[in-house]
Amino acid sequence: MHIIFDSFLENMTLIIAFMFLALKLKEYSTIKLKNHASIVWLAALALSLLSLFIMHHPLEYEGIRLDLRGVPLFFISYLAGWKYGLFSIILPIWYRYDLGGPTVIEGIFHSILIPFIIGALFHRREAFNPPHTIIDIKHMMVAFMFYQVARLALILWILPVPFPIATTRIIFESVAVLCIGLMQNDSNRNFLTKKELEFQSRHDTMTNLYNLRHFRSKVEQLINKKKPFVIAMVDVDYFKNYNDTHGHPAGDVVLRTLGQLLNHSVREEDVFARYGGEEFIICFSHVNNVETAARIAERFRQNVEEYKFYREETQPTGNLTISIGLSGPSYNKGLDELIDEADQALYKAKRTGRNCVET
Repeated sequence: MHIIFDSFLENMTLIIAFMFLALKLKEYSTIKLKNHASIVWLAALALSLLSLFIMHHPLEYEGIRLDLRGVPLFFISYLAGWKYGLFSIILPIWYRYDLGGPTVIEGIFHSILIPFIIGALFHRREAFNPPHTIIDIKHMMVAFMFYQVARLALILWILPVPFPIATTRIIFESVAVLCIGLMQNDSNRNFLTKKELEFQSRHDTMTNLYNLRHFRSKVEQLINKKKPFVIAMVDVDYFKNYNDTHGHPAGDVVLRTLGQLLNHSVREEDVFARYGGEEFIICFSHVNNVETAARIAERFRQNVEEYKFYREETQPTGNLTISIGLSGPSYNKGLDELIDEADQALYKAKRTGRNCVET
């Protein structure tokens, strides 16, 4: 019995160790590869190769090769669906056929085809979110038990495998698929949590725009590369009046809407953030004259003026508007100096009637 135990334990250890390394590699490849579909295809290939490695260490009983090759094939079929599962079984079928033996057809059918078919049948397309799918462990184990019962019935009917050996393999396979499912979920949750924390560290929680700290780091990169830019300071006109009249929740909606309008108004290379309160800051990147920056800023001002905000008619001017102040070009100036220039221009815009762009 210890030979049976050692053989299946060796298979299970190989599966868990391989999965650990594969998940670490996936964390790296996810950053480098933007095409998530290619990552899933690579995962299918990796699990196909794992099935081959497992077949190198079988338990041989009266000419029958018993191993845990079905675990990775079931897992990829359940996780990603029939296309990836079908791709993953090609090499194991070829290899098992090449090994030969009196039970080659039975080995292909009950340990390669059946896990693929049942895994694909239980695949949840709506829950598939490559490359960071969170598996419903309970549902996966139900599907796996369905596969085990179906295969056990076929094995006991067709092959002379003793019941203790068959049930021992079921135990080891169940532990293996449970472990790799938990490892997959743990890895994906850690990655998603890390991405969420990174996003929160860079963005303002109210508007989802960059926060000032991250804005400064992006602008410092332009300064270090000696790229020209112009800074703009933006302030919402009579925002305190709007907040006092309609309440802070309505004011928060205005700020989020302004963030969206700003995103749609500026160029892709421009950097912008919430400065604080009702103020925003913009860096018009690769701009060496104020006129170009003023045209983009004016587009943003017009978009805000034309947007219909909730109960904006209660504002002193009859609608909700913004004022914008622009700095001069960035040549030989630091960011704080440029912000001070833009602040002075914004103050000038406030004194000259608001709802305008000043330099």
